[in-house]
Amino acid sequence: MRGQDVVVAATQLSNSPDVEQLVRGFEVIPPKENQGIPFMDVDRVLARHPEICLIDGLAYDNPPGSRHPKRWQDVEALLSAGISVITSVNLQFIEEKQLQVEAIRGKKVKESVPEAFIRTADEIELVDAAPEYCAIRSSANGSQEAGIVDQARYEHQLSELREIALVLAADVVDRQLEDYLHRHGIDQLYGTHERILVCVTPRSNASLMIYRGRRQADRFHGDLYVVYVQQDELSADDQKILDQNLECARESNAHVEVLHSEDPTAAILDFAGKHGITQIFVGHSQQTGWLSRWKPNPVERLIMDADGIDVRVFPNSGSENG
Repeated sequence: MRGQDVVVAATQLSNSPDVEQLVRGFEVIPPKENQGIPFMDVDRVLARHPEICLIDGLAYDNPPGSRHPKRWQDVEALLSAGISVITSVNLQFIEEKQLQVEAIRGKKVKESVPEAFIRTADEIELVDAAPEYCAIRSSANGSQEAGIVDQARYEHQLSELREIALVLAADVVDRQLEDYLHRHGIDQLYGTHERILVCVTPRSNASLMIYRGRRQADRFHGDLYVVYVQQDELSADDQKILDQNLECARESNAHVEVLHSEDPTAAILDFAGKHGITQIFVGHSQQTGWLSRWKPNPVERLIMDADGIDVRVFPNSGSENG
């Protein structure tokens, strides 16, 4: 419809009538065959050299004697020749995700595509299963009770698979974003993944903030950072509490940093910008006195100046909830 030159080079062996109707609207390059096994005619596609080539089943294994053993390698050759490719792959065929998917689905597949190749995509789009899919699959069971259990199981599986796919898509977009910012000389690398920064002090409710940060980072397969801005002349009790907080952070597999600055707020924001932080967790006690009405406290400054970063405020240990 945009006037671009498009050909179809590979489809499923058996397509639905709707797909067959769509394919008839395109020029189709017929597959080759080897011992009755069809495979994509890469040489003919290269000779034809369309602007865009549609290729289904990226994880397909070619028969012996083919130009490449894997279809994704065929696609790689087309890309190197300057041909844009639109292709598809099921999550279960992505090599690094196969063990996770097998544990969820209970099925093993032989074909695979390396995740590194998926990450080179210029665009990625998720095609998700509709909720009705669960109902249709579960209706195969005889009893209503079994059907409900089966449907719940399918819904749980789809939820787990969806999370894996979303994280993978976020990885691709994150790489694209960072490449774009790098090419344009932009230093703040805000990414699509959650990168949680927990700011601890001897008075902060550090264990709660670290626990919440670790849980959030794990949920979205992100990173957890914990920082402390060095304070002079801490009491022995405060130093002991601080050491315990930092040890708690290390036990939670957080990236721990001690910052040195006369302006803690500026130091935290500088660290956040350099590390692509998406959320900052900070403790806060209610400030009293007439001065607080006119002068922003450090937490208020952090909220006002943290452009593009969410700030979550936790009450300090022993302080009232506000």
